[in-house]
Amino acid sequence: MTDPSSASPLGKATEYQCHYAPELLFPIPRQIKRQEMGIGDALPFVGEDLWNAYELSWLNPKGKPVVAVGTFRVPFDSPNLIESKSFKLYLNSFNQTTFSDTETVAATMTEDLSAAAGKPVAVMLEPLSMRPQALISTPTGVLLDDLDVACDCYQPAPALLSAQGAGLVEETLFSHLLKSNCLVTGQPDWAMVVIRYRGQPIYRAGLLRYIVSFRNHNEFHEQCVERIFTDILKHCAPESLAVHARYTRRGGLDINPFRSTGEFAPPENIREIRQ
Repeated sequence: MTDPSSASPLGKATEYQCHYAPELLFPIPRQIKRQEMGIGDALPFVGEDLWNAYELSWLNPKGKPVVAVGTFRVPFDSPNLIESKSFKLYLNSFNQTTFSDTETVAATMTEDLSAAAGKPVAVMLEPLSMRPQALISTPTGVLLDDLDVACDCYQPAPALLSAQGAGLVEETLFSHLLKSNCLVTGQPDWAMVVIRYRGQPIYRAGLLRYIVSFRNHNEFHEQCVERIFTDILKHCAPESLAVHARYTRRGGLDINPFRSTGEFAPPENIREIRQ
């Protein structure tokens, strides 16, 4: 079961299940797209896919609803990513299911998501009764979006990428202009992308045009970030590189993939203003 256009619930009318149904999770092998990008078994990056869930509920033993927010960390080297609509349907299947406590829910989700991903997934649930806090901010770095550039390419164009000048810099560049589309439904996915690197200066105008070039591209969130990472690594040859995207939520979920050569740690889970 690997073709998201066939067995997946993507793009199809769906009857929501409100009782626990782990079979709803739909894994998709990562390696198919990675091979298309020229990524072999020796992955050029480390990282994770951080998911935030905002529509999460179950029943306590007295039938009273518990509402919570959740974070899920899927390893970069798990054999599978989890298709987002199936994840949403899976979470909704907890709505009318009774659990003894939050720890049991977290343990159940850990087992199910790890089985789907093919590697341990870290789960953290915070009932709203605990009054969890969330931070909204923008990265410390250079915003590219005010550059006066002409854009006429709306499919990924890695030839736009280049390094310029001599010497080494370490800097963070970011943009709110990343938009791609769901691989199956064509629905738009919006994101802020953050590029941190050490190496020869990356030509900023070309980088911004490259980010914009994803505008009509159909690919899942995780795959877009890996494509951006590998293209920058190939065409700009930085000594160190990290690419992080924070996608706006859909169906109560946001997905935030992070890929790095290893020198840069994953950023804190701080929301972009649109999330």
